[in-house]
Order: sequence, then structure tokens, then C-alpha cells
Amino acid sequence: MRWLLVLLALASPAVAQETVIAAGTIRGATTITAADVAMIEGATPGALSDISDAIGMEARINLYPGRPIRPGDLRPPAIVERNEIVSIRYNYGGLLVMTEGRALDRAAEGETLRVINLASRQTVSATATAPGLVSVGPNR
Repeated sequence: MRWLLVLLALASPAVAQETVIAAGTIRGATTITAADVAMIEGATPGALSDISDAIGMEARINLYPGRPIRPGDLRPPAIVERNEIVSIRYNYGGLLVMTEGRALDRAAEGETLRVINLASRQTVSATATAPGLVSVGPNR
């Protein structure tokens, strides 16, 4: 029995646990690059364990050096910035209407944001579809 335990211990390789941390201060709304993050030994519950999950994402909040990065600290990068002039697109049943608006929020692709229609001065809810373009209506 003892030989079986020794054999099992030798046969199963130890899985190294690592945690993704901020290598320096990362300000909120900054896109994370490989130079911004590092790996440390040991698992931190709730923190990222794969560095590729952080690279290319945007920090939701300020991240400080040596602190573990959690999935809730990150978001996809914004394609529409607050106060940016955007094209508002309404497309339904073959009818396409385009107008200009001002974004009242930041948003990543597929996220909902508030936009003020510059022609009517009405605030509408829209979906960010491309840089500088938002869609409204049933076919967002």
C-alpha cells in the first residue's frame, strides 16, 4: 500500500499555482499591456491565474503594484468615449436613419450607453457597435 502512494505521488506532477498582479500603478480606463502585469507564485482566490486574460483589457479602477488583479477589475476596452460626437444609427424594416449625437457615457462594443441626439436634444439609450457609431431601435 505504501508503494502505491509513493508511485502515485511521483506519477502526478505538481501543478504550479500563479497569480496575476499589477507590475506598476495602472490607472482606470487604461488598456493593459504585457509590461503592466506580472506573475507571482501562489494562488489567490478570486484573482486571475492566466496573464493573457488581462492583456488587452481595460482597467475599471486604479490597480496598484503587487496587488492581485481580479476579473471584476477589468473590462473590454471602450470604443466610445464620454462626450464624443457619435453617429446614431436607426435601422428597421429597410428604413435607415443616421444623425449625430453626443455620448454621455463610455462604452465597449455591445454595451449600452446614453446618447443625446443633437438634432432633437432627446437622450436615448443606444448600443456601441463600432468606434464612433451607436445603434438605437429594435435591431440594435
